[in-house]
Amino acid sequence: MKKYVIALFVGLLTVTLVSPSFAQNGKKIKVNGLYTAWGLSQQKFFFGKNNGNDDYFVQMLRFKIQAAANDNVKAVTRFDIAQGWWGVDNALRSANRPYGAYGGSSLFDFKDTNYLFHVDQAYMEFKVPVAPIVMRVGRQQYRLGNKLVLDNNLDGIQADVKLSDVRKITVGWAKVSEGIDGLSDNGVGAGKSAFGDTDGRDADVVFANYTCTAFSFAKINAFGLYYRDAGDGDGKTYVPDDLQYFRARFTPNISSLAIIGLAPNFKFGKLAVDGEFDYLTGKDNVKNTTFGPKQRHDINNGDISGFNLYLKPTFAATPKVKLGGVFGLGSGDKDVTSGKGNVNKLRTSGFFYVTEIWEDSIMPDEEGITPQGLGAPNTRGYRELENTTLVQANVTLKPTPKVSLFGSYTFIKATQPIHAWTVDANGKTSILADNSTALGTEADFKIDMKIYPKLIWTVRGGIFMPGDAAGYLINGTNKWNDKPIELKTTLTVKF
Repeated sequence: MKKYVIALFVGLLTVTLVSPSFAQNGKKIKVNGLYTAWGLSQQKFFFGKNNGNDDYFVQMLRFKIQAAANDNVKAVTRFDIAQGWWGVDNALRSANRPYGAYGGSSLFDFKDTNYLFHVDQAYMEFKVPVAPIVMRVGRQQYRLGNKLVLDNNLDGIQADVKLSDVRKITVGWAKVSEGIDGLSDNGVGAGKSAFGDTDGRDADVVFANYTCTAFSFAKINAFGLYYRDAGDGDGKTYVPDDLQYFRARFTPNISSLAIIGLAPNFKFGKLAVDGEFDYLTGKDNVKNTTFGPKQRHDINNGDISGFNLYLKPTFAATPKVKLGGVFGLGSGDKDVTSGKGNVNKLRTSGFFYVTEIWEDSIMPDEEGITPQGLGAPNTRGYRELENTTLVQANVTLKPTPKVSLFGSYTFIKATQPIHAWTVDANGKTSILADNSTALGTEADFKIDMKIYPKLIWTVRGGIFMPGDAAGYLINGTNKWNDKPIELKTTLTVKF
């Protein structure tokens, strides 16, 4: 049945694409989107252990449709109908694969990303009649700052309140997790639920995001967030236990989390600066006594906290030359066996970008469709600025209007030392005395060529020179230190 529904959508969209925006019986429908296909070659992503060599192709066809009933009301949806990994058959799920539930293909399970129909967003937007307020109800994007602490599609309600021509506040609430299949909000205890000793209570987030233009050179963005996962009584929390993928090793459970952040943008003539500072504090009510399978959990005293500091200056030296840099500083956990736990974000999709290999982490676990970078759930590197201090210098050249060249060099270290670890025959993880903060250095490049105004061909890649700390984080040892290399070519058309 599903394939017939998809065929119907494709047929309707084919007609729609004759004109990206058209009116019918007073109603206006606008369609845009993109198709992208890229090939990747990733070598030595485990620094020489188990090879870690992969060459593969992926693609995505995405549509965004806005259907306006009138000037005040519209419905919006964004979906992917051909998101897939070439050569991974869309009909085979884990239970039917020749090799069971193992291998890279299992990363797509439960996400409908093998050429099936997958809805990212679906919401209604309308203007409130008696106030300068725009409401959005449904599945939509929730994003704060530079995508360091929150960047996800979630289900809920948001309201934009226009305070003046240069000031706006957005407030919202989202249902992050609806307990057990949405069937029960009961707590822990046999007899309270058909699920026995499972805690079926929900996880919710509320936020406020204020933006304003100050003077002629500054845009100020301040925000606050509070998250509560009430379903932690059974020894699990939605983050990280129910995300269906592995985050970096030794991650705390998040029972509650408060975040305050400031993300200003400044422009002084040829100099532009983006920045952000976040402070996070919360509770981990799950009393882990072991790290668990795959070193999934942190052992702490129930308190979690952390911070991020991010600065990105860009100087337009000439119309064809831009000089830039990045400074990033994220807190880390100095002791994964006791004391406070470290937290740098609630939940993100990995679209915060600094390097090609180290922290680049657009993943099938959220919104991407292929492992990219050492932040992938198989390699288990850090994402965003978790326990990371980095300094980057970069340059962008634009020799012609159709060609853009980018190059960067980044020095990367751990904010807190990373210890070596081992796993014995019984699966018990032991933390060793050897430690390091030397994550490594990385050199990257990117070439964009505009074939047509909406058709872009990109070639990009990099090489990462790992330090001992990177080996300890990913493999538990510095025994392997081969240099990972990535080369990626992308063809993108936007419509």
